[in-house]
Amino acid sequence: MKVTEAIATRRSIRQFIDKPVDQATLRRVLEKAQRSPSGGNTQPWYAVIVTGDELARITAAIKEKAKAAPMGEGGEYDIYPKGLSGRHEDQRRAVGKAMFDAVGLQRNDAAGRIAQMMKNWDSFGAPVQLFTYCPKYMGPPQWSDMGMWLQTVMLLLREEGLDSCAQEIWAMYGTYMRELLNIDDDHIFFCGMAIGYRDADAPINNFEVPRAAMDEVIRWEGW
Repeated sequence: MKVTEAIATRRSIRQFIDKPVDQATLRRVLEKAQRSPSGGNTQPWYAVIVTGDELARITAAIKEKAKAAPMGEGGEYDIYPKGLSGRHEDQRRAVGKAMFDAVGLQRNDAAGRIAQMMKNWDSFGAPVQLFTYCPKYMGPPQWSDMGMWLQTVMLLLREEGLDSCAQEIWAMYGTYMRELLNIDDDHIFFCGMAIGYRDADAPINNFEVPRAAMDEVIRWEGW
């Protein structure tokens, strides 16, 4: 698969089929992903790859935590910046509406929307979770490096015929996630990533996710 095809076919998958993921495939992906760029070659990313009974344990624990603290508890960073506005907020709202429309959930169906959100904790049926973290003293440039690593992983997964969904929602319970994953207090939890094979026919995997026009975000000078 060419890089262009991997980019074009990658999307956040929110319904996976019941098919196991081979560990050797993930090892191959992650070995290649170590070539991701990072400032000064710091390579600030760390991850825990979870499946089977261990994933079931974490899933059950976080579901109980979500019942007790549905708005989050122990989050260590803002998933969205305070005061998000303009086209950035418009795009966030639009993709949420498109997702709910795809599965037939009306705006006033609060219970249905909550039920859809709760599927995050089941990794949308994916058999594997990749949980990412880094040392607490790392700054914005290293967080950017961590994002480049995650993007590389997602594209390499596509090359292998696999799919993913990056899930910052787990960070709503950041300190508890570190406890569940046995990550010490010198690190900060970033996000999860569901990994598996997409349900190609599921409406939630097929709604349009538009991108801003290039000329909205790029300026050309000296050409």
